Amino acid sequence: MDQFTLNLLFVGASFALYIGIAIWARAGSTAEFYAAGRGVHPVTNGMATAADWMSAASFISMAGLLAFGGYTTSAYLMGWTGGYVLLALLLAPYLRKFGKFTVPEFIGDRFYSPTARMVAVAALIIASITYVIGQMTGVGVAFSRFLEVSNTAGLLIGAAIVFFYAVLGGMKGVTYTQVAQYCVLITAYTIPAIFISLQLTGNPIPALGLFSEHTVSGEQLLTRLDQVVTDLGFREYTLQDGTPSQVINMTLFTFSLMIGTAGLPHVIIRFFTVPKVSDARISAGWALVFIALLYLTAPAVGAMARLNITDLMWPNGTQGEAVSIETIQSDPKYAWMETWEVTGLFGYEDKNGDGKIQYYNDASPALQERAAAAGWQGNELTNFNRDILVLANPEIGNLPGWVIGLVAAGGLAAALSTAAGLLLAISSSVSHDLFKGQLTPNMSEKNELLVARLSMAVAIAVATYLGLNPPGFAAQTVALAFGLAASSIFPALMMGIFVKRINNKGAVAGMLAGLAFTLVYIFLHKGWFFIPGTNSFADTIEGSLLGIQSTAIGSIGAILNFVVAYFVSNATEEPPQEIQDLVESIRVPKGAGMAVDH
Repeated sequence: MDQFTLNLLFVGASFALYIGIAIWARAGSTAEFYAAGRGVHPVTNGMATAADWMSAASFISMAGLLAFGGYTTSAYLMGWTGGYVLLALLLAPYLRKFGKFTVPEFIGDRFYSPTARMVAVAALIIASITYVIGQMTGVGVAFSRFLEVSNTAGLLIGAAIVFFYAVLGGMKGVTYTQVAQYCVLITAYTIPAIFISLQLTGNPIPALGLFSEHTVSGEQLLTRLDQVVTDLGFREYTLQDGTPSQVINMTLFTFSLMIGTAGLPHVIIRFFTVPKVSDARISAGWALVFIALLYLTAPAVGAMARLNITDLMWPNGTQGEAVSIETIQSDPKYAWMETWEVTGLFGYEDKNGDGKIQYYNDASPALQERAAAAGWQGNELTNFNRDILVLANPEIGNLPGWVIGLVAAGGLAAALSTAAGLLLAISSSVSHDLFKGQLTPNMSEKNELLVARLSMAVAIAVATYLGLNPPGFAAQTVALAFGLAASSIFPALMMGIFVKRINNKGAVAGMLAGLAFTLVYIFLHKGWFFIPGTNSFADTIEGSLLGIQSTAIGSIGAILNFVVAYFVSNATEEPPQEIQDLVESIRVPKGAGMAVDH
């Protein structure tokens, strides 16, 4: 059976499963559409939450980041995982006890302010739309490669599948579909990793293989990897940059990812679906377990893929001859290069006409003399999009065709599961917070359910359009989505739960200050401000605030939010007594008496 047929079978079977679940779990009420009727078992919810979280970024991009970034990119693992610890300890049980459907609804009621609710809606929509663009783009990439259709056609097919199960099933359908998607994606991620770990180290557990001996050289695998990348002029894979500015930025970036994760609405609303308050904390714990299965494997996938690629480009070692174009075109183990070159995400060029493809860091002073002596004219691996790494890994490792088909289904499952969660968060806020909460408060449940489904359809259409025509800022960084959630939503939730003195004026001022500061800083330093009267964007602004990178600025925006909210609240009147009582009721276990402030 040829590879295309295998891919089609795996992807088609997974899509049939998702559609079947959507028909079975069709939402018949707003409670089922928004919160799955609050009847999801905590283990089931933990698995669905893991799928909701492990997006195209986790499945497709993270191993690529780790492969080419090494130690410094471990902040993604620590920040994203740490966010769930914050959720489990500080947010999930309290928000579930509040008993509402959406994050803006909690903020609006806690701060007794329609304005606060609308600011939260705006922050939620901006962050979620930014995030969902990457998921839809990932769907297009996976389809275009594995089903041999155009990127546009692949994205439209993916959007149609999400439309069917998300619009029909709402949170109920999305929850059980995400359970199936988790099973698909974790299987698709770990099986190739096991194969490659066995090939390189003889250890079937990738996380342990990362610290095992390299079969060919006899060295410890990471030691071997450090050696080959430094021979090619790259920095050591395991090297930590200990300069003060880098330590500060890595710390702030990790913290920004943590509180951004804890503030992302599509993650938070998952904890509204369980029957009891205690189940929210339990399901967060299970989510960590299920996420850990992938996150403990990802560093091994990244490191082993980097070593495999280097060995392919320098088959006789980094001090020997580079691979020849003749070998690339005739040896089956290089066939993946041709198939990925068609997508435009991979490419090479024989710049000096020697019939070989030199892969090295042409900016490395240590290699300048060697490059000049050998007549090299620059790195000839001219295009290697790191997002293809996980999808191409089975082909790079020369694994069986069924594994490649499984990875295709897994990559699509990861992108679709998160896209559905984000779109549900957007549609719930539009239908429940904007229409039901503000514009038409007297609408019936039937009409609200209709508006929710229409909002979902519109959100999918917008996300599809932006996936086909991604704005530059969304395509370049996740800092915007995480920075917005970290600087606007997370502080409001924390203060709303734990600080009775924060009033409506303080909450609104804090959210606006954090949101505006983070947006302006990121757009200035990425050069995304459009210049009036021209057809171009401003150049990236040189310099930064105390050397803080734009990816880490969400932490500073969050601190600004806390400070502004505190001072404005203390300069104005106290919240009404019933609001202070509400905070007590959220924070204190039933029957434990009143909390005492010290």
